Amino acid sequence: MDQPNRTVGLATEVLNDSRPDELAHYPVIHHQPIHWGEMDAFNHLNNVVYYRYAESARIAYLQTLGMFDGSMVTVLAQSSCQYLRPVTYPDTLLLGVRCQRLGNTSITIEYRYYSTAQLAIVATAEAVVVRLESDGKTKLPWTIEERERLLALETDVGHTPKF
Repeated sequence: MDQPNRTVGLATEVLNDSRPDELAHYPVIHHQPIHWGEMDAFNHLNNVVYYRYAESARIAYLQTLGMFDGSMVTVLAQSSCQYLRPVTYPDTLLLGVRCQRLGNTSITIEYRYYSTAQLAIVATAEAVVVRLESDGKTKLPWTIEERERLLALETDVGHTPKF
C-alpha cells in the first residue's frame, strides 16, 4: 500500500505533535496568516475569505494524499461555514482538515479554524467535492489505492471517516 505524502510544506503540517488539542484528530493542518486587506467594514475577517482558506486547505489535504497532481478533476458540489467568533488582524488560523465521509466518487471534507490569537476554534466548515473524468462530465470513482492512502492518513491521528 502506498503511504500518504509526508512532505511538510511551508504552510501545511502533516501529523505534527505540536498542534492544539482541538485539532488532534485532523491529519493536515494548514497555516493561514490573516492579511489586513481581508478585513471588512466591520473590522473583522470577511466571510468570503473563510471559503478561500478552505480551498487552500483542501488542496493541501489532497496534495498530502498524492491526489492533486494536476491530473485529477474535481468540482465543489456543496460548501458551508459556521462562524463562531469574529477574527481580526493580526492573527494566524490553523485549519484542521480531515475526511468526514468518502463516497464512491465524492469526498466530504471537514474543517476546523483555530485562531492562534484567541486560542480557540473560531469557525467550522464542510465541503463536498466530486471527482470527475478528465472530460469534466463523468464521475470517476476513487481507486482502492487512494482509499487505502486516505484511511492510513486519517487513522494515524485516530480518526476513521465514514465510507
